[in-house]
Amino acid sequence: MIGVSKLYCGTVEPSDPLRYGRKTKHLPSHLLQFALDKKPIVVWNVTRRCNLKCKHCYAVSEDKDYSNELTTKEGKHLIDDLAQFGCPVLLLSGGEPLIRPDIFELAEYAAKKGLRVVFSTNGTLITKEVARRLKEIGTSYVGISLDGGERVHDEFRGIKGAFKKAIEGARNCKELGLKVGLRFTIFKGNAKEIPKIFEIAEKEEIDRICFYHLVYTGRGSSLIEQDLSHKETRKVVDQIIDLTYDLFKRGKKKEVLTVDNHADGPYIYLRMLREKNPRAKEVLELLKMNEGNSSGVGIGCVSWDGEVYADQFWRNHSFGNVRKRPFSEIWMDTSNPLMAKLKEKKKYVKGRCSKCKWLDVCAGNFRARAEAYYGDIWAPDPACYLTDEEIGLK
Repeated sequence: MIGVSKLYCGTVEPSDPLRYGRKTKHLPSHLLQFALDKKPIVVWNVTRRCNLKCKHCYAVSEDKDYSNELTTKEGKHLIDDLAQFGCPVLLLSGGEPLIRPDIFELAEYAAKKGLRVVFSTNGTLITKEVARRLKEIGTSYVGISLDGGERVHDEFRGIKGAFKKAIEGARNCKELGLKVGLRFTIFKGNAKEIPKIFEIAEKEEIDRICFYHLVYTGRGSSLIEQDLSHKETRKVVDQIIDLTYDLFKRGKKKEVLTVDNHADGPYIYLRMLREKNPRAKEVLELLKMNEGNSSGVGIGCVSWDGEVYADQFWRNHSFGNVRKRPFSEIWMDTSNPLMAKLKEKKKYVKGRCSKCKWLDVCAGNFRARAEAYYGDIWAPDPACYLTDEEIGLK
């Protein structure tokens, strides 16, 4: 996760996380990526069921009942363990989490245990009453997926009217003072919609925008040929930087981030060097604190059936099941060879990654994408768009 607004626009300085000692339990949510101890943010896919048919769904969800989902009791046991372990955030996802009948009971239980409760939702089910319940139970943040304007979004989500319902859901949250963000996955079919997303965020007074680079997993595997070229990615990242800076110049200070491609960090820094930006040195300090990809360290996933994964996208390597062992025990068990290597992944990446001068601020980027593309967990991430010159090979 790369904070474009934090880095390029200077909303965070190196002294900010240092002021809290860089300990997860003390850091406010917008500084968690700079934690020193990296207690994991946990994505819990509370259900696989979903009312939409998204082309890039990593869970391959459908609108039908799935068996073997964690029960309410099992979910509360999981929450107890995460709270005791010191996890700072529980991100409730799916499928569509708001379909689960006991979702408010579970979310409220987590909030009362001290976890920051976040929802990742398609937004279509957030009526005024649902928004009121989200507010009452102590939800910290609601992330709503949006893939562009109405035509593009509805086509991508497979259901006509999904865009209007998502916007209505965002408005219902905003009316009650809930923090809301947009989540946008970039590929060839919607990259041109990025300015539209900024327009929507400004018009609807939405606090945050997260731009996700495509990961080749689930139904997203069929979109590999639709991923941006390296040249196109550079253009898109520059556009996101420019549009973010334009908002800030006009006093519209929103949080803008890119996710799942840690090459974005060095790219922003190198751009600032070219521009002779006096904050470039501070940006490099923040990137070093961030430490790059955090799969298996600072982020983890518990699936609907209790399986534990290194992140929500990388679902072909389970480290155990919370029905048999607590998440905290599974997470710290380095007798599993892959888990042990993920804790020190910079030692194991191959090819240009292993020789890259940005390895300490990228950590080898996204392993799930490398495995999907090359069949090798430790191969270079094919989505890294930095040139050999930029990474110090020439």
